[in-house]
Amino acid sequence: MQRVNVMRKIIPVKFCLLGMLLFSQWAYADGMESVKAFYERTKSIRANFHQVVTDKQGRKVQDVDGVMQLKRPNKFRWDYNKPYQQQIISDGKQIWLYDTDLAQVTVREVSKALGGSPAALLAGNESVDKSFKLVNAYAKGGLDWVAANPKDKEGGYEKILLGFKGDQLQELSLIDSFGHYTKIVFTQFESNPELDEKSFLFQPPKGVDVVGE
Repeated sequence: MQRVNVMRKIIPVKFCLLGMLLFSQWAYADGMESVKAFYERTKSIRANFHQVVTDKQGRKVQDVDGVMQLKRPNKFRWDYNKPYQQQIISDGKQIWLYDTDLAQVTVREVSKALGGSPAALLAGNESVDKSFKLVNAYAKGGLDWVAANPKDKEGGYEKILLGFKGDQLQELSLIDSFGHYTKIVFTQFESNPELDEKSFLFQPPKGVDVVGE
């Protein structure tokens, strides 16, 4: 009798473990399918975002809202609201970073600035796997997470995670080489909106310093 009871206890455990394994594989598959759909179907994006940055000790160093626009390939605009008012704009050839508090504009060529950056990851096309190794991470919080590991270790980012719901990007998590953790949550996400090309053009305001290439 004891032997039978032991077998009865073991069998359900095996089935339970098998079920967990199958569920994990199913969740991982969804993550990669979301990435594929994201690059194949999404040619432009408009969304609000909330960005929080914490340091190694977990202390909050930035908490800011803004609006993001993106048009593939390599055109994007991030407008950060107060108290960290900035604009990051790419016309596909050059990237402009305008810091209103410093009254300074930094400009770089897209080919030299993007590399393994999150901007390249989001604004790139299907060939994004040339700069990143995309692998399944996990399913958590109702999202399917995919890790995008930069192939260029000099890019300044140790880890990048994308959280999807279907083919829509909901969250972006980053850990940089300084140990800072950045979490970006997107809301009012629009896939393939009509965007004005002028949104991706930048003219430095009069009186500001322009540095870079």
